[in-house]
Amino acid sequence: MGKIGFDNERYLTLQSEQIRRRIAEFGGKLYLEFGGKLFDDYHAARVLPGFAPDSKVRMLQQIAADVEIVIAIAAGDIEKNKLRGDLGIPYDEDVLRLIDSFRALGLYVGSVVITRWEGQPAAQSFRARLEQLGVRCYRHYPIAGYPSDVEHIVSDEGLGRNDFIETERSLVVVTAPGPGSGKMATCLSQLYHENKRGVRAGYAKFETFPIWNLPLKHPVNLAYEAATADLSDVNMIDPFHLEAYGKTAVNYNRDVEIFPVLDAMFRRIQGASPYRSPTDMGVNQAGSCIVDDAACCEASRREILRRLYAARVDAVRGRGGSETVRKLELLMNQADVTPELCPAVGAAIAKAEATGAPAGAMELPDGRVVTGKTSAALGAASALLLNALKAVGGIADQLELISAQVLEPVCRLKTEYLRHKNPRLHTDEVLLALAISALTNPLAELAQQQLPKLRGCEAHFSVILSPVDEQLFKRLGVHVSCEPKFGSGKLYQK
Repeated sequence: MGKIGFDNERYLTLQSEQIRRRIAEFGGKLYLEFGGKLFDDYHAARVLPGFAPDSKVRMLQQIAADVEIVIAIAAGDIEKNKLRGDLGIPYDEDVLRLIDSFRALGLYVGSVVITRWEGQPAAQSFRARLEQLGVRCYRHYPIAGYPSDVEHIVSDEGLGRNDFIETERSLVVVTAPGPGSGKMATCLSQLYHENKRGVRAGYAKFETFPIWNLPLKHPVNLAYEAATADLSDVNMIDPFHLEAYGKTAVNYNRDVEIFPVLDAMFRRIQGASPYRSPTDMGVNQAGSCIVDDAACCEASRREILRRLYAARVDAVRGRGGSETVRKLELLMNQADVTPELCPAVGAAIAKAEATGAPAGAMELPDGRVVTGKTSAALGAASALLLNALKAVGGIADQLELISAQVLEPVCRLKTEYLRHKNPRLHTDEVLLALAISALTNPLAELAQQQLPKLRGCEAHFSVILSPVDEQLFKRLGVHVSCEPKFGSGKLYQK
């Protein structure tokens, strides 16, 4: 743990230079489709140790004077009140959150485009809300035969029906709250309208994964397949790139499948296609910034293992299917991944067997493994958190961080007044109790100061964590996995 495998500063430099070159290739106007997360790309940070989760936004900040952001959202997603899984908020609310976040970083948000507009009531209300807030809003419509009927798509009855998005800057970044929002169609629509106006604009795509200049079965690329196992994405050799250049490049099935259609659209819009392969469309420089391949391989194998445990838990919770689990098991075999890769897994299971109750274990930055067991006052997650803080802070295990005089009244409050059946404290409640204890106990203050040192640690639990505990560990930056079963044989957990 703790090995750096990725040069983030080099990445920022190379990436911004590559985008500037691509803008220049198209005469000063580029529509850049941004895939994945612009903010908080924790998957990339996990599989490329040293990659900063905000790297993409920092890269855009380096060329902020040239950047304009357009946010796409599908009308159907507004109507269905679709939620972001990681944040638990609707897509329309996330658009507002994104606008605030971009503005806070000094990046200009030019407009919002509502795609596949059919006059849906919720979409109309959202459009009115945006305009009331002073945000320009455009509409793009469903196109019959998209994406296969190129002749109809590239016509005044196809892309020509869409509103032309007025933009001011040379680099227009098209992003969205989630997949399926219509980013690519938005870019193509703009190319069509720009061409009608005599402007030779270009299109490019920014996807961090798969990394085109790593081997197909490299653990980093396999970890991307693991991350998208529920979407049925498959990494593959780009056949168009191989034919055009005689060189192997890695892409994924959806881009390879759509490329002939895009190629035909480019030819109809601009008279010629600027690209000979889907890999040509990309601008990603991540593969050139790996400085320790072994560190990235190990991190990626651990990520595949975490993804498998998460998929098994989702299946138990009814949020995922067995097909996703099977795909991840195949990826484990391809990447030579076993549970022994994470020492916390075996330690948690052994502790649970020894105590006959739920337990957890955490691998610390120096490689030590600490455990936590269930007690009358603390759940396994809370006990593990306190034990980990003791270990990294050099506090003897037998010393008390939170006195019984603090724990007992809180447990009693939960059961007698708040009517909880379980008196044990969750991790958020334990941290509050620790903060209170720190007023009179120097050891509690010392333990509290160790929290940042847990970022990047691996933790595993013998049962499914409560959402409260899982979310707190995520906020601390601890990578968590669980066995796919509820505690005490329960079928439901709050």
